[in-house]
Amino acid sequence: MTPLQRLRALLFSVQMYPMMFLIGLVFAPWAIFSKTGARTCCKTYSRWIFWTCRWMVGIRCEVRGTPPQGEVLIAAKHQSFLDIMMIFTALPTAKFIMKKEILRTPVIGQYAKLLDCVAVDRGKRGAAIEKMVKDVKAGRQDAGQLIIYAQGTRVAPGVKRDYKVGTAVLYEQLNQTCVPVATNVGVLWPRKGMARHPGVAVVEFLDPIEPGLDRREFMDVLEQRVEARSNDLMREAGFEPDELHQ
Repeated sequence: MTPLQRLRALLFSVQMYPMMFLIGLVFAPWAIFSKTGARTCCKTYSRWIFWTCRWMVGIRCEVRGTPPQGEVLIAAKHQSFLDIMMIFTALPTAKFIMKKEILRTPVIGQYAKLLDCVAVDRGKRGAAIEKMVKDVKAGRQDAGQLIIYAQGTRVAPGVKRDYKVGTAVLYEQLNQTCVPVATNVGVLWPRKGMARHPGVAVVEFLDPIEPGLDRREFMDVLEQRVEARSNDLMREAGFEPDELHQ
């Protein structure tokens, strides 16, 4: 990065957090009493980030494929904070499965609760998933698009990490269509640090996986589709994923 790019990336990163607080505060009276208000707040903030990252650091955000509108399971690749916002904004009524620790994060944690995101205790992941499945089936949570990060965490471009069985458990027990999502955003917006690189950040909704596959077959199909397409998108952004070690 040139000195000018570093300065622009720094200014972009610095403005992100005060704006999160400000937008969250402005929408709070509506969001507290309405999930529509909470979603509108989160999407407003996300669009602010898309706009500012385009003119401040040269990242253009692009959603490809067909975002589902009905009740489905979304199994996504996760590379940085940017793909969270892009996927959420593309969907009408999304909620995330997320680490329990995130609930303690200012603004993000409060809005996650308002949207009925599912907080998972890493040490008790199976019990948390079981409770979530029961809540959905009993109608205690609004139907929508349930997003799970299939590798369980952010994974840097080119790094190999196993896909977690929790996604297959949800696919099996909910008996829902699963829509895989590929991305290349980590090439331009790394998972750590303030570096930002110009280019086109993409999240792509892939062909759905219909219910009925056994657990092993589902995991194989999911990983193959997401990894193959994510690698293509990363190459499109100028990064060769096979060059990094595991």
